[in-house]
Amino acid sequence: MLNLFNTLSRKLEVFKPVKKGEVGLYTCGPTVYNYAHIGNLRTYVFEDILRRALEALGYKVKHVMNITDVGHLTSDADTGEDKMEKSAKEQNKSAYEIAEMYTKAFMENMEELNIIKAHILCKATDHIKEQIDMVKAIEKAGATYATDDGIYFDTSTFPTYAKLGKLNVKGLQAGSRIDMRGKKQKTDFALWKFAPPGEKREMEWESPWGRGFPGWHIECSAMATKYLGKQFDIHTGGIDHIPVHHSNEIAQSETANGKSPWVNYWLHGEFLVLEKDAKMSKSLGNFITLRTLTDKGYDPLAYRYLCLTAHYRKKLTFSLSALDGAANTYARLKEVILQLDPKKAKLPDKYVKQFEKTIEDDLNTPKALAVLWNVLRNERLSPAQRYSLAVHFDKVLGLGIKDFKHDTVPAKVASLIEAREAARKAKDFKKADEIREKVHDLGYEIDDTPDGAVAKKL
Repeated sequence: MLNLFNTLSRKLEVFKPVKKGEVGLYTCGPTVYNYAHIGNLRTYVFEDILRRALEALGYKVKHVMNITDVGHLTSDADTGEDKMEKSAKEQNKSAYEIAEMYTKAFMENMEELNIIKAHILCKATDHIKEQIDMVKAIEKAGATYATDDGIYFDTSTFPTYAKLGKLNVKGLQAGSRIDMRGKKQKTDFALWKFAPPGEKREMEWESPWGRGFPGWHIECSAMATKYLGKQFDIHTGGIDHIPVHHSNEIAQSETANGKSPWVNYWLHGEFLVLEKDAKMSKSLGNFITLRTLTDKGYDPLAYRYLCLTAHYRKKLTFSLSALDGAANTYARLKEVILQLDPKKAKLPDKYVKQFEKTIEDDLNTPKALAVLWNVLRNERLSPAQRYSLAVHFDKVLGLGIKDFKHDTVPAKVASLIEAREAARKAKDFKKADEIREKVHDLGYEIDDTPDGAVAKKL
């Protein structure tokens, strides 16, 4: 029985899908104005574990993810420049070129981290009609008003607005600045922004309210509703989305669709932080990309392994020493797996249930890894059983176990290993030790196994 922590209720709940055996899953995707940093990527790893777990438990999942390529302003308070247009100006490219470039980079990151691609990957700019139609439905429900810069959602018309974020709305209003740019409440948000007078934007469209572009929040509501319906199962994202983006999504979707709840389960991943609890942020300029790590020689899946060592609802402190630890453990995992018998064996039910229990406990990946290692160390199981169980568990963990291969060593290293083997047979151990040092200088170490000498990259 799968239990998930629902942000809406702030408690663990037994998962019950809208349709038996099926799951509608929406995961908030990237705003493609820059490279995703590894803090962003931690959230996508958590969402991938969720999807894999649902599928492993027998559910048929329909997974939708957005690509935000318009409307996300530099401030979540609906002010500042559009991040896409700003990045385009800075790099002397079109906003569409920027979107294409960073979408491609994002999808490469997903592949490197062995994250399964969403069934539907939808761009905001391809769904302008759906967004306009939803704003019209909200307008018809009497929940909008116009200011000099756009059409806004009136949060006073939605009594449960504060529920997801546990917001003190009255306190927010009392602390509002005098100038709210025509907004009635501080929590009100833009549904459609007017094109700035005297300024030509690349990304703007005609609408019933004049030329402009959609607000950031409306895209997720419009696209999720289009592909998953007016009520669906799970919506995910980072915890930073709770007080603004996701609260806004609920308000506008339930107003437009006339149904509540719009989503039954809201799941949120905690931050990856730097030492001293510093948040990683593009705006602060202190972010690390996956490319930064691969350029330093780290396997992307070592970073995935690091993510799995912490529960998705717990902060994970990133440092190179922590990544080194994960990389070493991941290398050891590979080493152990490659020594097992890859023949298919019957899965002992006891260990399958142990693993499922950890996953059903709100995706408890640290405990799931512990089950994996306990199995690998269990010599009462045959090598083929251990291998088959590891491959089975990896359907959820996504560490690429089935694809593990011995490293291909350069011809020079292979030749030296052969010469060392010949020296050992001739009992010339001094020469064998000298060759071992030469192999070490070339960046490899020799591991003498029952099947012969194996070179491993340092």
